[in-house]
Amino acid sequence: MNNQIKIPAAINPQVVLKVIPGHFATAHSHINYYLDMTTMKSRASEAEQVARAMVDYYNIGSKIVDTIVCMDGCEVIGAFLAKELSKAGILSTNQHKTIYVIKPEYDPTGQIIFRDNIAPAIRGKHVLLLLASATTGKTVKRCLNVIRYYGGTVSGISAIFSAVSEVDGYRVDTIFSSRDIPDYASHPMQDCPMCQQHQKIDAIVNGFGYSRL
Repeated sequence: MNNQIKIPAAINPQVVLKVIPGHFATAHSHINYYLDMTTMKSRASEAEQVARAMVDYYNIGSKIVDTIVCMDGCEVIGAFLAKELSKAGILSTNQHKTIYVIKPEYDPTGQIIFRDNIAPAIRGKHVLLLLASATTGKTVKRCLNVIRYYGGTVSGISAIFSAVSEVDGYRVDTIFSSRDIPDYASHPMQDCPMCQQHQKIDAIVNGFGYSRL
């Protein structure tokens, strides 16, 4: 996992995606690249640049954002994105005219939940879903269902990287896509060609990072 490739974003060259080729297992599939977004999510200067790149996708005056739900440890980006959206003139119906930035919790069964003290930031609100990556769209769809279950209206989906352009009828606004990594591939576990060739899995990965095997 040392052959790192750096890909600058077309929309903002200061945003650089670190890509590592290999054989990786996610919760839903096997993929041939691990996308390292650690510094994007934890280093303030990089997180701010990511937020500035994301805000360019929104048409001012045509979208309302009351709450940003941050998945995959994207809270720092979410805070900067809330600031950039407000500066750009995105409307909020919140009484205080600022945007909530929250993250969900997982119960012991793995179900996504929002506690009673957090749920008011979803109920009746226009919610933007923020993720590090979307490979198959299954996690995104699950998140959308949870937002709707708690009474929120989905306002949009933003991701640093997405291999899918649309989920449940909602466009995925993404800085990087499979166009930036032309040979990026995601396979169902039972149909993974790397497994069929007996290629060892390098790591288990998710939006938070990786664990070597």
